[in-house]
Parts: sequence; C-alpha cells; structure tokens
Amino acid sequence: MILLGLDPHKSTHTATAVEPATNRPIATIQIEATLPQYRRLLTWARRWPERRWAVEGASGLGRHLAQWLVARGESVVDVHASATARVRQLSRGGGRKNDVIDAAAVATIAALQGEVRPVAAEDHATVLALLDERRVNLAQARVRAANQLHAVLRDLLPGGAPLQLSATVAAALLGRIRPTGPVEQVRKQLARDLVVELRALDAQLAANAEQLRRHVEASGSTLMSTPGIGPVMAARLIARTGSIDRFPTAVAYATYCGTAPIEIASADKARHRLSRKGDRQLNSALHTIAVIQIRMPDSPGRTYYDRKIAEGKSVKEAKRCLKRRLADHIWRVMTLDERRRARAADPGGHTEATSKSSAAGSTPTASSSDKSLPGPATAKTTTRAA
Repeated sequence: MILLGLDPHKSTHTATAVEPATNRPIATIQIEATLPQYRRLLTWARRWPERRWAVEGASGLGRHLAQWLVARGESVVDVHASATARVRQLSRGGGRKNDVIDAAAVATIAALQGEVRPVAAEDHATVLALLDERRVNLAQARVRAANQLHAVLRDLLPGGAPLQLSATVAAALLGRIRPTGPVEQVRKQLARDLVVELRALDAQLAANAEQLRRHVEASGSTLMSTPGIGPVMAARLIARTGSIDRFPTAVAYATYCGTAPIEIASADKARHRLSRKGDRQLNSALHTIAVIQIRMPDSPGRTYYDRKIAEGKSVKEAKRCLKRRLADHIWRVMTLDERRRARAADPGGHTEATSKSSAAGSTPTASSSDKSLPGPATAKTTTRAA
C-alpha cells in the first residue's frame, strides 16, 4: 500500500508518494488545479495498484479534488492541517517548509493512522448544507431590506412603522401616504421598491423551507418528530453534523456541539465551566430548540427544565442542562436514522437493538451542568413541531 499525500492550493496541487513502512518519499508531482491535470495526476498514481490518498483539508481547498477522486473509486482520507504542522515541527528538516515536504507530512499522518477520517461522497447532508447556507443569506438580505424600509417609513410617517413589519403592512401604510414634494415622492418610491424586494425574499424563503422539508423527509430523518424541531432546524442539524458515525458516543457529539461542560480541577477542588468551543452554529440551534421546548407547556423538554429548577439550579444552568440533554437525544435519533439507512442499503445486514430516546429522559450524573453519559431513555417524543 502506497500513501499519496496531497498538499492542495488554489491554483496548484502537490502529491508525494510515501512508503508506509519507512515513511520515505519515493516520487512527487505537481499539477495545476484543472480537470486535465486531475486526470494526469490519476494516471501518475496508477503505477501503484494498491494506493490510498491523504488530502490536507479535504473540506477546504482540497474538497474538489478529494470528491473527484472519491467519485472515481479512489480511497481518500482527510488530514487536518494542524496534524501536518506537528509532523514538520518534530521532523529533522531544519524548519524547512515547501509543498513537497507538506505533502509528505500529510502521507506520514495517514501512515501512522493518526488524525485522519475517510472522505465519503457528498450526500443529502451536503444538499441540506447548501440549502441552509442559502437560507441564511436570504434571511440576512431580508433583515437589511426591512431595516431600510423602517428607515424610509420613519421619515414618511409620524412614529414610523411597527417593529414586526411585513410587506403587506408596509404596502397598506404606503397607500395612505400622499407625498407633497419631490423628497417625499422619492422616499415613497424607495419604500415601494423595498416592499417589492421584501415580497420576493419572503417567497424565496418559503420556497427554500419547502425544499428543506422535502430533502429532510427524503433523507429518512426522524428529527422532526422531536418537539421544537421543524424542517429548517432539522436540516441545519443534519448539515452541520454530517455523518453521525464520526461521533462514537453522545459525549463526543455533545463536546463537538459545545454543550459538554469543561472540568477545571486542581488539588482537591473540581468544578465545571461552560464550554466556548465546538460548532457554534450547532450550539445556537440547540439553544433555539431548548427555548422553544421551554415555551411549550406539555413538552418533555419543559418537564425536564422544571425538574432542574426544582433541584435548585438557576435558569441559565437548567437551560444548559436541557441543551446537553437535547444533544444526547439528537445523537441517538441520528444514529438510529443512520442504521435504518444502512439496513435499507444492505438488507442482509445485522439489525441493531431497538432503543427509545427522549430529550426528557433520565438525567446524567452531574454537578452544576450535566456532563456524563445519559441514562436510559424513558419516553418517546412524537409531537411534530410547527
């Protein structure tokens, strides 16, 4: 097995072939970032029938080349840039750094089976990520248009427009305005243009939400059966998580989401503080779901939240506990969904044990914030969020 380390850049890519047994580079090639050069690279690599590609930053600059190789049946792993930096630092190179050395360091990490993960072909998670990113951009554009409309209406109407301003309300307000001079005429025309823009953005957001719903359902996800999780939130969770197989335990997923508290211990004293690391967008999504469940009187999340308050926790601590519980619940749901997809793709495979999970299941052993593995679930949530 020959390992082919790839150091990708915007305009060029460098590949170095390394023998795993000795970590010795045996060949190198540099190509331009074009499809004909991709084919040249693959032809060069075919001299080694047993090969494996290691790409530095396969989700960044190396994404296109990594996915191109995967689509052609090649075995590809992703290597984080920080891992190759440590290899260069510990090697006897006198601090030298170039593309060939970087590519060899990437292959060395793969040879050691260190910080690498297999690169899979893009799937429904990528589709949802693209649609979710589009939704964020549309929402930001709508906020800008609404703010501009508020500013114009403030100069046309005494006291301005109400805070919750829709295109319909703004159009009704503009219908009552009779401009008396060129300045007011221009302001009213600008307001009309902004109303048209708001209507177009609202229509695009509605179409985007429908697309997200269809793709979430097509993926076989059951996240929307959890109170507080609609199609938009389910799509964001799936898009930001990717393959749930990356997280062997609920603790690993909670750490990735930034909902697992960090232990600070010295001598005989130990405490836990809030984590500021992890995927902040996932953390924000969990916070939104927690707030929605707290506002729902009969939701399992509200029951869990009230129990934590009764135990003497503050409002913030109880909300953090609920976020951690939700992270555990989402990990279980996504894991079961992934197993169902695997069974559907391979009917002859083994069937896993059935388990139920709930955001309001039994609480883990914890201090001021839940931190350890959760206990067995006691209820199954079936209410669909709006």
